[in-house]
Amino acid sequence: MLKRLAITAATLAAATAPAFAHINPLEHGSFLAGVSHPLTGLDHLLVMVAVGVWAAMIGGRALWVVPLAFVGTMSAGFVLALSGVHLPFVEPAILASVVALGLLVAAAVKLPVPAAAGIVGAFALFHGHAHGTEFAGSLAATGAEEFGLGFALSTAALHGTGLALGLFLSRISQPAVLRVLGAASAAAGLYLMAG
Repeated sequence: MLKRLAITAATLAAATAPAFAHINPLEHGSFLAGVSHPLTGLDHLLVMVAVGVWAAMIGGRALWVVPLAFVGTMSAGFVLALSGVHLPFVEPAILASVVALGLLVAAAVKLPVPAAAGIVGAFALFHGHAHGTEFAGSLAATGAEEFGLGFALSTAALHGTGLALGLFLSRISQPAVLRVLGAASAAAGLYLMAG
């Protein structure tokens, strides 16, 4: 079981393009570019899945509040970027989110739902801002709604994947596997920071 999970995780990591590589909205359309955005960068992929896993570990209302807080605040960050509002330290905050969420999963930290939602929301603001900045840099405001809808749906799907993984491994009494995956995610974040 553990070997299969390790192979699956390695395959997912290898299948992602280098961090920050995304489909060009001019070539592929705004919606598809938005959908691909969280799927093609290792940093985004790790954080989105970790949010779902952590929500599953906390349980209860966190199952929907924590992912919803991420998607909602990420969307607000996207709008801020499109509006020309500058946020400092966007890339470092994104990389810090990979490490922090990985560590929260690795340590099986169970916070009250509002605190967990606040943590993921704070990181999500930077993820959304990066989406908006990259979009605005490659295509004027035309198609912003389609792009935003695409990346919000894709992000929600990745949260759902993390939720399903977390609930499944908890159900079959394998919480240690979740902790190992969290530690691996944090280590990947440190690697990305060093690169």
